[in-house]
Amino acid sequence: MQVYNELPSQRLHAVDILRGLTILLMVFVNEVAGMRNIPSWLKHVAPGVDGMTITDWVFAGFLFIVGMAVPLSLNNRIRKGDSLLKLQGHILVRTIALLVLGIFMVNAEGGYNEGAMGMRIGVWSLLFYPCVILVWNVYTFQNKTWAWLLRGIGIAGLIALAMIYRGGEDGTQHLQPRWWGILGLIGWAYLYTCILYQLCRGNRYALLAMVGLTILIYAVGRSPLSEDSILLGWTRSQAGNATHTGIALCGAILTIIFFDQKTERTLMQRLNEALGFAAILFLAGFILRPYYHIGKIGATPSWGLYCSVIAIIAFIFLYWLTDLKGINKWARFLQPAGANPLLTYIIPFIMWASYRVFHYYPLPDSLRTGIIGIVYCLLYAVAVVWIVRWLNRIHIRLQL
Repeated sequence: MQVYNELPSQRLHAVDILRGLTILLMVFVNEVAGMRNIPSWLKHVAPGVDGMTITDWVFAGFLFIVGMAVPLSLNNRIRKGDSLLKLQGHILVRTIALLVLGIFMVNAEGGYNEGAMGMRIGVWSLLFYPCVILVWNVYTFQNKTWAWLLRGIGIAGLIALAMIYRGGEDGTQHLQPRWWGILGLIGWAYLYTCILYQLCRGNRYALLAMVGLTILIYAVGRSPLSEDSILLGWTRSQAGNATHTGIALCGAILTIIFFDQKTERTLMQRLNEALGFAAILFLAGFILRPYYHIGKIGATPSWGLYCSVIAIIAFIFLYWLTDLKGINKWARFLQPAGANPLLTYIIPFIMWASYRVFHYYPLPDSLRTGIIGIVYCLLYAVAVVWIVRWLNRIHIRLQL
């Protein structure tokens, strides 16, 4: 196989830092959601309201970075000798892993029946996360048998927990995707982005056309056409995934604009192309806004387009600051989160599961409000990053 784009094989500071900042912000806003009397700009905009806050951007920001990584990852695997079949296998396994994790986590949030399970949901969750670590940890054993043994134990644990789980009032329901969860939604967007990237062979103009296609799918899925047509009925369930995929495709396009060396362009030309790309997305969002208001809950195209514009501007600034100017020492503490986003993401869920088991929360209820609560959440997010750094030192790193 030939590479689709001539992209660097080494890690890029700006990509890792943007990923680290986004996952740090995600941990922060998730914790803030449990506080009282917080500013409206730290809350999700209510369904049906035209607008978004920084909290509404976080998920889209992570989708954008997932998209940025797709060309880098796939071309790197091709460069190392992956065949077409092996590459598709890697994509499929990674997608399934994200979907499975999403389903487990969603079912732990609600709909469970502890009586039928014979186990408190907090205990069930505390057993689930060690299994996740066992399955997806990056092992450094010289004898690979140990790695396969530990992964086997983790897989057996996940199967056992899936069999134990019961939901519904009568306790007869098993694990099911009531919705896919954040990780599951990322999994679908990742799968569709990988497929479209390969079909377009890394051509940024073809990928831009695919962004337009995702908007069209959303429009059809939210129109009467999808209700009366057997042929178009599938668009109703895929409208949100279409917007999420469009955001990830925008990330892939930005990577190609900035780093593809198949055509020689100066840095200024690449910068102008990136800004032009952002302007096109902003204009498209502006045109669509009267028809599909900005809304994270509904995954509207205008929300996705505006979020992509913000991500592009943020990346341009970070790339100028860290990769061009070399001012990156300030971001070293973000490196664990940027390199281990899955581990960083699940740490708060592990902590919340332990709170439920032991009926303990570090901050007294009387202080979970206003500025005190916000400061606590900031310190909490930073602490999570340092926990990930410590886990890395004892050779716990997750990779799908």
